[in-house]
Amino acid sequence: MAQHHVAVIGSLNMDFIIRTPRLPAAGETLKAHSFDTGFGGKGANQAVACARLADSSVKVSMVGNLGDDSFGADYFSALKREGLEATNVRTLRSEKTGISTIIVDDDGENRILFAANANYAFSDEYSQEWDLVPEEADVVVFQLEIPSRVDASRKGKHVILNPAPAEPLPESVYEDIDTLVINESESGILSRDHTGTPEELAQYFLSKGVKDAVVITLGGDGLVYAMASGQKGRLAAKKVQVVDTTAAGDTFVGGYAVERAKNLGKGFEYQKALEFATLAASKTVQKRGAMDAIPKRAEL
Repeated sequence: MAQHHVAVIGSLNMDFIIRTPRLPAAGETLKAHSFDTGFGGKGANQAVACARLADSSVKVSMVGNLGDDSFGADYFSALKREGLEATNVRTLRSEKTGISTIIVDDDGENRILFAANANYAFSDEYSQEWDLVPEEADVVVFQLEIPSRVDASRKGKHVILNPAPAEPLPESVYEDIDTLVINESESGILSRDHTGTPEELAQYFLSKGVKDAVVITLGGDGLVYAMASGQKGRLAAKKVQVVDTTAAGDTFVGGYAVERAKNLGKGFEYQKALEFATLAASKTVQKRGAMDAIPKRAEL
C-alpha cells in the first residue's frame, strides 16, 4: 500500500510531433521527415514520469483540465493505463483539450508551440475551482502551463515548481516554493537583470526565499544545485547519444519528485535523488517522443 503521495497539477495536451531536417526559413515550405501524435503537456508528462519512476510506496495523482472532445476521452484512457489516479482531472463542457506542436530537428533539439485551451479554463474571479491541491498529497508539483494563480493553493505541502514556459514571477511566490527546478534559459528569464554563473544564480533564488533547494539543469553540462542547508555542487550529465530532448526535463522533475516524496525529513539524500533523476532523463533523450520516451524504474 502506498505510503506517500505526489500530486502533479498542470497541463494535459495532445502532442503533434513533426520531425524535420531543420527549421524552415520565413516563407519556405520544407518537407518533414515524419509526423506523429501523442499524449503530452508538461503536467501530464511529469505525472507519467512520477508514475513510471515510483516504487510501490508512492501514489501519483494527476490534476488538471481536459476538453469534452475526442482527445479528452482518449486522454482519460491513457492516464488509467499509466496507473495514475485521475479523479481530479476535470472534463470541461464546450472546451477543447490543450494542443502542443513539437518540432524536432536532426540535432535532436525541439521547439514547442502550445494552445492552452481547457488548461486555462478557470473563472476570472478566484473561487473554489482554483483550489486543486489534494489534501492527502505530500509533494505537489507545478509548472506554468496553467494559470499562475492556481499555484496559490499550497496547503503546507512540499511544493516543487518547474516554471516552464518561463516568465518573471512575483517576488512573493518564491517563499511558497520548497524546491525550484529550472533550466539555464529559464533561470535567465526568472532572474531578470541579475546575471552570474549558474552557481551564483542558484544562490540568488535561495536569497529570494526558496525554502529548500534550487536545481538548475544545464543540458549536456549536467546541473548545479544549492540547498538552504548550505550544501551545493555540480553533477555531470550522462554521456549518451541524444535523439530527442523532448520531455527530458519533465522526466527529471518526475524522478526527483518521487524520491523527495519518500523522504521529506532532514535525512533526505539530495545528491542521490539528483543522480536518480539525471539517469532517468538520460534514458529519455535516447528515444523519440515525449511521453513515449519516459522510462520505467526497472529500466534504470
